[in-house]
Amino acid sequence: MHIQHILVPMDFSPDAEQALESAMALARQFQARITLLHAVHLPVTTEVSLTAYFSEMQASAQRGMETYQKQVTDAGLPVDMFVLVGVPFRKIIETAANEGADLIVMGTHGRTGVPHLMLGSVAERVVRLAPCPVLVTRKTHADATTQGG
Repeated sequence: MHIQHILVPMDFSPDAEQALESAMALARQFQARITLLHAVHLPVTTEVSLTAYFSEMQASAQRGMETYQKQVTDAGLPVDMFVLVGVPFRKIIETAANEGADLIVMGTHGRTGVPHLMLGSVAERVVRLAPCPVLVTRKTHADATTQGG
């Protein structure tokens, strides 16, 4: 498999940060470019106070993504970045198709039981529907313990 373009969905979790580290290692090995993506899932509302709140949420996500973009740039890797509004798994799949990603590298929280049934799994949906291979990473329990989580 020749990888030229890696899509890395980010949700600001330690699991996503681990996925970014893995994607950067692969990008170095294959001389690939990275596209970072964060999907802001905003409910439709006309209430002014909520609209302002969601606008700030989107601006905050943009600032957070710029930090990840700098991390990739500082590592000497080519990087693109998108902050999109929409359902996360759909935006990941659409971006992979539209940008021609060869691989999606993403983290998973590893939820099981009722939380998984209630929230679903973005990673699971992406694995099933993505137009390219998906590498799902997760921080190990030991990593979470040493990181205070």
